Amino acid sequence: MSFLQQSLLWFTLAAAIPVIIHLLNKRRHKTIKWAAMQFLLKATRESRGKKKLRHILILTCRALGIAALAMAAARPVMSGLLGWNAGRVDTVVLILDRSASMEAKPGDGYDSRRAQVLEKVKNTFRDLGGARLVLIDSASGQPQEVPSPDVLPELTAAGPSDTAADLPALATRAAEFLAETQGRAEIWIATDLQASNWKAADERWAAARASLAALPNKPSIRVLGLTGTTASNTSLRLAGARRVADQLVLDLEVQRAEDARGSVNLPLTVNLNGSRATESLTLSGQALKFQKRITVPGNEATGHGWISLPADGNTRDNAAFFAYGPNRPVKSLVVAGTTEAANYLQLAAAPPGFANQSVVRVDPAKTATLAPGDAACVIWAAPLPTGPAADVLQRFLSEGGHVLFLPPAQASTAEFLDMKWANPTDAATGKFYILKDWNHDDGPLRDGADGTAIPAERLKAIRRQLPSGDAAPLAKWDDGEPFLVRKIVDRGTAWFAGSLPDYTWSNLGDADVLLPLVQRTITAGADRFDASYLSHVGSEESKLLSGEARVRLDDYGSPDPANAAWDAGIYKLGDRLLALNRPVAEDAPEIVSHEGLAASLDGTGYTLFEEAGKAADTSGSRGIWKAFLCAVLFFLLSEAVLSLPKKTGTAEPVPAKSPSRA
Repeated sequence: MSFLQQSLLWFTLAAAIPVIIHLLNKRRHKTIKWAAMQFLLKATRESRGKKKLRHILILTCRALGIAALAMAAARPVMSGLLGWNAGRVDTVVLILDRSASMEAKPGDGYDSRRAQVLEKVKNTFRDLGGARLVLIDSASGQPQEVPSPDVLPELTAAGPSDTAADLPALATRAAEFLAETQGRAEIWIATDLQASNWKAADERWAAARASLAALPNKPSIRVLGLTGTTASNTSLRLAGARRVADQLVLDLEVQRAEDARGSVNLPLTVNLNGSRATESLTLSGQALKFQKRITVPGNEATGHGWISLPADGNTRDNAAFFAYGPNRPVKSLVVAGTTEAANYLQLAAAPPGFANQSVVRVDPAKTATLAPGDAACVIWAAPLPTGPAADVLQRFLSEGGHVLFLPPAQASTAEFLDMKWANPTDAATGKFYILKDWNHDDGPLRDGADGTAIPAERLKAIRRQLPSGDAAPLAKWDDGEPFLVRKIVDRGTAWFAGSLPDYTWSNLGDADVLLPLVQRTITAGADRFDASYLSHVGSEESKLLSGEARVRLDDYGSPDPANAAWDAGIYKLGDRLLALNRPVAEDAPEIVSHEGLAASLDGTGYTLFEEAGKAADTSGSRGIWKAFLCAVLFFLLSEAVLSLPKKTGTAEPVPAKSPSRA
């Protein structure tokens, strides 16, 4: 409970007036003992205790009646956004999370979380009088004056979007705005507390807290967390798209809620260049990863389309958009000497039947003139590069290329990316190094789209050379030493594998591990050419360059032209064709913990208002001044009843005595 007019609470001190009058009246009377009154005092002694209790109750009712009247005048508000100690507010900065996840509905027939929180804010402002409302939405990140709370739900800047939210940046922006604002202010953060948007471990929270603490008038922070159960929802995500000859290969993922049970058949609609078709998709678990191959018309160098599921609990995650460019061959470079390992690597990079793939072998002695710019991948089975070759590979990785490094088969002190090779080691006589543990969900040894695992446990080695340095291991030998590690460099990735496809080293040449390792590395490297057609809403690629205009090409849904910069879809940006989807982080359902919330807002004195289980409640606060007026009436009536004189019975006549005779 809070009071909007806290200054009027001083009038509750008037509750002491009846007590003061009572005490003063007691001092006015002086007790004088009078023998004739002793008989009367003795007669009323038995009822004195009841009279004293009655007087105390009368005095209490008078005091409480005055106090309740003063509290009613102070306009009490129960719960809601205002919380405790709201007082009068001059400016409210509303940080609105309008990310894609905020379009989830708490139940069938309800509005989205975003729409509900806007109604709560609008209703709460009715109790704030003439407070100023400033909106900072998560899409634009810019403060905007709201002329009236009634128009808040109608603003484009408060509408739905397919973006993610950066809460640390928004908190800092609010502090910067309040640095130029006078009067008492509050910051209201309306969010679904999605961990990927809150970023509790982000160091920028410390800067935001410092900026808030430095303000002349420290603002109150109120977090309106819209969490809890949601309506049934199935999301569709595009993990990747690439053109292979006359086919477009889409890597798709469908996901349901964790509590979903049983199999379900979903209609899957595919639209390619305006031509639409629908097929049935069977989903038996919580998630399904699959590939969708679409035949591309031979006379069309570029094109676009979308794929969708029926609308459900969140309409912002039911569609995925794609675009493609001309078919181009996939080229790889193998840097290796004339060895058995080099032959196996060439064969894995361009297997028979893969007409779209080609490979060029480069002598390690000629790497100074290496030009991998048009290559998807570089396979390096030689001492780590130094000098000009290292500079070329560094630039290749920064531009999104992939490099697979294999051991040089000799002791080497060369370093690249702070990585180096340990000396070769041999297994004990009659023993093997066996690949035991690998990542089934990530990296080139991950399971297939249908869930089939790679038989990586078949890899056995009698000789190995371990990569050493700060890199993430994705596969390990049976003794815990790394076989495959990953080092991310800007947009590209460097891979280090700890054995060779040479039968004096291992059976890596059997292709159980080598073929998926090489082919998936090549595919990942080739994606950088198709990536120019695919990005996410809010990315740097989605922003207009000088002289460009934004034109939407797809016919999915009913888009708002004013919100085009924040909607997923197919766009023509000048001469660029770009398919924009919601960020991957928006599909992560994890909610920030109370500990993470407390750590990020440490020292701000924030209050958390959780809306779980209150889907139908659109009130942000409830005025209860009428209840206090009823209390005033109750106390005054009680005082009146207690003050009534006690009703006495009619005395019986005393019979007169007959006069006695003298």
